[in-house]
Amino acid sequence: MNKASVYRIQLMKVGKVPIEIGKVTSVEDAQQVCRSYLLHEYGGCFPDREVFGAVWLNTKNLISGLEIVSIGSLNATIAHPRELFKSGIIHNASSLIVFHNHPSGDTTPSTEDINVTKRLQEAGDILGIELLDHLILGETNWYSMKQAGRF
Repeated sequence: MNKASVYRIQLMKVGKVPIEIGKVTSVEDAQQVCRSYLLHEYGGCFPDREVFGAVWLNTKNLISGLEIVSIGSLNATIAHPRELFKSGIIHNASSLIVFHNHPSGDTTPSTEDINVTKRLQEAGDILGIELLDHLILGETNWYSMKQAGRF
């Protein structure tokens, strides 16, 4: 007789991050939340490699969760929709903001950054989790794909 594996998926809170903003109402709010979270996770220092993360929001744009999705190299990180949206579904998120940093400080999006954003937007549309923005963070500056009309 064959046997099938049985799985149980659960959401586990692993900590809290001090963030001044609970409700995201502007791109400035979004970048402050993303930057605060990134710096918190890296001990107050700007990472020396690319880090891709997500801010999950409920229907009222209140933050329901924060997550580092992947850690890459000096100039690249992987942002696959499968890994990203897995936790969004568990969070019961209605929308999200994604972010990653550019260790060089130059927040100009690469062609890959633009393509990933479009791919994530399409995946979110299918799943019913709206991609509100993709922010690129430099040490002292930032870039909003939404504000720039990139999607």
